[in-house]
Amino acid sequence: MEFFNPNSNVNSMGIRRYTVALSIILMLASIVSLATRGLNFGLDFTGGTMVEVNFAKPVDQSDITRALETAGFHGALVQRFSATDFSIRIAPKSGGESSKTQASASESQLNAANAAVAQHVADALARDGRELVGKPHSEYVGPQVGKELASNGIVAVVMVLVGIMIYIAARFEWRFAVATMLTELHDVILTLGFFSITGINFDLTVLAAVLAVDGYSVNDTIVVFDRVRELFRSSRKGGPLEILNRAVNNTLSRTIMTSLATMITVVALYLFGGPSLHGFSLALIVGIIVGTQSSIFFACPMLYIFGVSKQDLMPKLRDEAELARRP
Repeated sequence: MEFFNPNSNVNSMGIRRYTVALSIILMLASIVSLATRGLNFGLDFTGGTMVEVNFAKPVDQSDITRALETAGFHGALVQRFSATDFSIRIAPKSGGESSKTQASASESQLNAANAAVAQHVADALARDGRELVGKPHSEYVGPQVGKELASNGIVAVVMVLVGIMIYIAARFEWRFAVATMLTELHDVILTLGFFSITGINFDLTVLAAVLAVDGYSVNDTIVVFDRVRELFRSSRKGGPLEILNRAVNNTLSRTIMTSLATMITVVALYLFGGPSLHGFSLALIVGIIVGTQSSIFFACPMLYIFGVSKQDLMPKLRDEAELARRP
């Protein structure tokens, strides 16, 4: 089954100046937003106060989340232990204390601040007829992602990018490696820019989704590049621009079908997976859209800009003079 005829002639390379310009504008906007606004880091990065509450009667988790949002505790993480027992993690700013102040406070000051947060939470949850059993227990919890882990993660991502470039340069050609790296950066920067501009919570699940987007982007791009290499070697006629356009058209059906099939699953996850998976699935939705766009309108134009040609991909012939000297 194919949505597009592999022999179709959609002139995607004909509008390359506009698509590349649009991608560059979006990347610059994302970088500016990341530099000025930053990301709205979730509790996995900032730490906060954990409050454990017990209700006299079963309560829906969504009702607790709604009550906390109404009371001003935005972005609180609610975890269900049973029908009546819940754990709630509150960001530092929601309790009136910054993470830096909490980290430098004495134990007695920290306990007092956590108790005050717990009391505010209890007051918010006791409304609308909800009855709490006993006083809520509260304690400070540190961030799951510390500075050392974050720096190690950045080093790991850089090492992976370098490894991918080396492999593609050896398997294809150095121009393909650079184009692939730029396409990856394009997709990741736009995804991060979306979260920076919208201010949606950025937690560990979103980070995992961004890394998945990176892998998705590489896979999609390599499929197109493999077709480019095949056409360069098999076609006797046609310049680089025509070959690149044919490669995009030949893989267009596969690219669209793969993206749609993945998108159906991710949208279902967003709609029915619950609040805890909203950030993860939303990052994947944005990443799939951006990754599909870059595979069609960004990757091959990068190859053309770098001057890829048929000679770059043909097997290297041995020097006849050198062969004649051999015994």
